Amino acid sequence: MAIRVNKLSYAYRRTPVLHDLTFEVARGECFIVLGPNGSGKTTLIKTLANLLPVSGGDIFFRDRPLKRYSRGDLARRVAYVAQAGIDDSPFSVKEMVIMGRTPYLGVLGVEGRTDLEFARQAIEYTGLSRLSNRRMNSLSGGERQRAHIARAICQQPQLILLDEPTAALDLAHQIRIMDLMATLIKDQGITVVMVSHDINLAAMYADRLLLIVDGRVAACGPPAQVIDEQTLARAYGCHILVDRSPAGPWPRVNLVPKEGSRT
Repeated sequence: MAIRVNKLSYAYRRTPVLHDLTFEVARGECFIVLGPNGSGKTTLIKTLANLLPVSGGDIFFRDRPLKRYSRGDLARRVAYVAQAGIDDSPFSVKEMVIMGRTPYLGVLGVEGRTDLEFARQAIEYTGLSRLSNRRMNSLSGGERQRAHIARAICQQPQLILLDEPTAALDLAHQIRIMDLMATLIKDQGITVVMVSHDINLAAMYADRLLLIVDGRVAACGPPAQVIDEQTLARAYGCHILVDRSPAGPWPRVNLVPKEGSRT
């Protein structure tokens, strides 16, 4: 098991955000967290990355309590990719990606030949070779996101945590990012846990989904089980129809406008 979460709770300034979350993530799985705005998705992913201290419960990474890992040891095993935003970084793509080797560097912090080779491979793997000398602040949103993922790959992690990696990207870049995650799982056996707002995209790529509402587990299981009309209607508070995607064997969500809103 890659991750085991038992009765996890988190409070921000005494305001409860997560309530007794319990779930597991298998090794080599694509596990996607869904939920309405303000449901606690980003908070959850940050607790899994050990960026926020839990208020109660336990998180186990590979059957060992997360809190027992040193920061350096955890950084060599777990990579975190935050929500994409404006990147004014003056670093080049190559310089950004090589930062993924920081947990492996010695006291002097100087990259060796092996570190540079891992960076080169990560850049090539994410299709950024022709952009390796470009500045991050000159890239498109999709290119920047791939550069951050390349940095995560350069860490050689066992687990990658991503917070809405396809947000604000066009359709082509969304598919490119999700295909990249699927390839990582297949080629390297990396476990991927991500937050997403796109239910249909999640249905196409996830092995299992976790739906949280108001910081609580509303449903957890394969897409066909979680993507249910009544479950989603309760979670999102709107009329939803679920049918089968014509592109493959996964469920598809269709929003239904209120009666009279289109007249």
